[in-house]
Amino acid sequence: MEQKNDYAKLFKLIEDVQMCMFTTVDEDGTLRSRPMATQKEYKDNELYFFTKKNSGKIDEIENDQDVNLAYSHPGKQHYVSVSGRAEMIEDRAKIEKLWNPMYKAWFPEGLDDPELGLVQVHIQKAEYWDSHSSPVVHLIGLAKAALTGKSYKPGDHGTIDGKVQ
Repeated sequence: MEQKNDYAKLFKLIEDVQMCMFTTVDEDGTLRSRPMATQKEYKDNELYFFTKKNSGKIDEIENDQDVNLAYSHPGKQHYVSVSGRAEMIEDRAKIEKLWNPMYKAWFPEGLDDPELGLVQVHIQKAEYWDSHSSPVVHLIGLAKAALTGKSYKPGDHGTIDGKVQ
């Protein structure tokens, strides 16, 4: 595994998937996951998610800021795991910038909905797996490795650790 700190690569893989399983820790230490849409602003070491302010996940984040975001695109063989610290932020300019009218399905009053909240996740560590070939090519590669005794390299695997350089 190679340490690359390649945020551009990480954000490209996330953008291809967009939906993640957002995992928090509840009051008794149980992991809780739910699907959430990553907002399309990828910069520095932060990711954003719209949420309802009075949701259980906000209580969990206030109790324990450690979260995990799991992204998976089996069709493209892209997989990403992000560990970070989450917080609810009150940044009206950021909310307006990220807002899309389709979100009215969840927030009927739009930008003025009192339940509209924004969670910011500060990336602490991330790991990604990106295979550049189809599942069939993977099987052929595995068979070739088994027959030749040579190690199989399925694709790009890297980690990101720490802050943006």
